[in-house]
Amino acid sequence: MDDLVVGAGILGLAHAYHLARMGRKVMVVERGRKAMGASCRNFGMVWPIGQPVGEMEDMAMASRGHWLNVVREAGFWHDTAGSLHLAYHQDEGAVLMEYQEILQEKSPEVAAQRELLGAGEVRRRVPKVHSHGLKCGLWSKTEVGVDPREVIWGMPAYLNQKYGVEFQFGAVALPVDDGNWRVGPNRKIKPGRVWVCSGEDFETLYPEVFANSGLIKCKLQMMRAELPNSSERLGVMMAAGLTLGHYKSFAGCPSLPVLKQRLSEELPDYEKYGIHVLVSQQGTGEITLGDSHEYGDEIEPYDKERIHDLVLRYLATFLDLEQLRVTTRWSGCYAKHPEKPYFIASPEDHVRIVNGPSGSGMTLSFGLAEKVIKESL
Repeated sequence: MDDLVVGAGILGLAHAYHLARMGRKVMVVERGRKAMGASCRNFGMVWPIGQPVGEMEDMAMASRGHWLNVVREAGFWHDTAGSLHLAYHQDEGAVLMEYQEILQEKSPEVAAQRELLGAGEVRRRVPKVHSHGLKCGLWSKTEVGVDPREVIWGMPAYLNQKYGVEFQFGAVALPVDDGNWRVGPNRKIKPGRVWVCSGEDFETLYPEVFANSGLIKCKLQMMRAELPNSSERLGVMMAAGLTLGHYKSFAGCPSLPVLKQRLSEELPDYEKYGIHVLVSQQGTGEITLGDSHEYGDEIEPYDKERIHDLVLRYLATFLDLEQLRVTTRWSGCYAKHPEKPYFIASPEDHVRIVNGPSGSGMTLSFGLAEKVIKESL
């Protein structure tokens, strides 16, 4: 056994994908009957536009390339329509314009993937966008939509059939002695390398490492909803002004502090619960909506209906979806580092812990796994 991967979320699957493509013998162990963590509870957005230009945007674009390879080979639904950030206030429009100007200066190649659209062009492309007060929109062609449930639950079969990756579901992997690991109740193996991708469950393995890691847990609340006509397509993944304060890609825009101050004064509950509103549409026609962010000791097992109401209320300010019917509500939890974009540790020579891509897990995992493996082997 060359490699043992702990966790069948997207980060574990990405490690298995890269390792198996190198011709290595790989086993993935997942404690659940299938992965049920944050990887199957998100928007399914591969979102390079959220990453700052440089190393992180490069990693996101590398990840995007691997995603396209996987979904095309495996036959998973995907959408390459890109993303649209909408501006309904002067400060929001200023941030979008500044972002594009800064991007043009830092990386003309990346800037060429983005386009600032006037209100009329935005409405032409996405008729359900509200026209009243619309200033402009930033369209980007780099974002890809997938169905997180389909890809996370379907990728093990693809990796097994295409690359011979072995999966052990409903089993726990634990280190025992001399580099040996126990898999499940009675199987013992000695892998050459171990890659711990255990997501928000960072207490089970190497708890002393995680106790000093700085990682915290983040809870989010999300929804799926149906349109009256299930064949109707929105045409693009969307965000609005709240999102501009969430992603680090917009952090250098001079107007951002003004925008954030206004939002704090006008929408204090959105700041309190860390809400920004994203919209994605699955191949089924369902709309995924969210989300919120509660951290550490703020996290409770009980969802707040107030958060769902706030998301829907803000959605109504930029999309005409009056007949939208919410069908599913859920919460998820992921690990996040307050300062770093991800966390890597080596508690033993043959073990790598890879964690903490936070809300960018779907975007970064293939690129992050590729980086970690190259630096480790």
